[in-house]
Amino acid sequence: MTTFTFAPATRERAYARIGLQGPAGSGKTMSALKIGQRLANGGPLGVIDTERGSALTYAPVPGRPDLGGIEFLHLPLDNYDPRNLIEATRAAAAARLPVLIIDSWSHFWNGKGGLLQIVEEAGNAPGAGGSFGGWRKGNPIEQDMLEALLNYPGHVLCTMRTKGDYSIEGKKVTKLGVKAVQREGAEYELGLIVDMVEGTGTVTKTRYAPLEGMTVHHPGADLAEVILDQLGQGVDPVEAILAELRADGLTYQGALEIYGRAERRGQLGLPAAHPTTGEVMPLGDAIKAVGVALKPNAAPAPTEQPSPARQALEEHADELAAPAPGERPAASGAVSAPQMRRIFALLRAVGGPEDRTERLDVVGLLLGRPVGSMNELASADGHQLIEVLGAFEGEGGRERFADTVTKLRQRAA
Repeated sequence: MTTFTFAPATRERAYARIGLQGPAGSGKTMSALKIGQRLANGGPLGVIDTERGSALTYAPVPGRPDLGGIEFLHLPLDNYDPRNLIEATRAAAAARLPVLIIDSWSHFWNGKGGLLQIVEEAGNAPGAGGSFGGWRKGNPIEQDMLEALLNYPGHVLCTMRTKGDYSIEGKKVTKLGVKAVQREGAEYELGLIVDMVEGTGTVTKTRYAPLEGMTVHHPGADLAEVILDQLGQGVDPVEAILAELRADGLTYQGALEIYGRAERRGQLGLPAAHPTTGEVMPLGDAIKAVGVALKPNAAPAPTEQPSPARQALEEHADELAAPAPGERPAASGAVSAPQMRRIFALLRAVGGPEDRTERLDVVGLLLGRPVGSMNELASADGHQLIEVLGAFEGEGGRERFADTVTKLRQRAA
């Protein structure tokens, strides 16, 4: 007999489902990228692009940081069979992308290979019974596509094209408004709908009370902040637990309570960067490692010992030198999303710059080499940054960090 178990409901386990709809050139893609960038909270952003690379217009230009741009991972598609979208969504989930943008969802309805084409071809087959028979094939495919989007383990933003909708009664033509190029009612599957007109977005449907009726020019980080706040994700739930593990006065019993709470919320398997070493591991293992070090009469865990880098930063910031070629640990794969979240959280905690160009400059100073994009960092770089930035947490850390960065700039000049 199947056993059903209810777990405590918490908002931080919910994800945003956002639709931005409007005519071509209304700012849907740019707004989706800006909103997605904040929702990702330092993690990688993925874009499934059906618009012939239009999203690339907003990507950084190598060697030209003055032009700005938003960093994201790009997947172009030229056949809009909804089953391709399902597979692309699975690939994004496997890559643990915290935010996925579909630009545009409309193509999977009426584009080449889209749902309408599938239904038409199926209905025209001998003995299929026309359109009715075609939908017998199309409906399950559409439901699978919706399931893939709505069950994605991260935030999802869908852009949709719109067209004018009219009613005709005799000689009278009445404009009813705009209609998304998608199946009737598809927008009700999403939690937030923003109508875009010439760069201005108006919230026309929302599950977030503070956003009701909001109109904003170039929707972006501010709108995302409200969504994160409503979801209880203004602070990453994993980062919140790691902050508890780093808190002064934590006891072995306290670590046990943190472990039990994370277990009840189904968080033990979430990837996390160890609070001191930056090593990526399941959150449950990170809690255990800290707890073992706190256990009465237990020898301190090796990972709890201050590293030479941390000592150098805290005691001899003025003597800090960039690592010589060959001294940096060998890369062991790309920096992970948990490491990236931890790095961004630490940068905020120590007063690091918000501007992308200035942030990359500071990261380059800490690593001892130029950094053109956070996405080019290796896992070893993530370890090093977490170790170094972690040295400045606590009282007076911001002042010490600013002083160290100044001295690093002087050395590099």
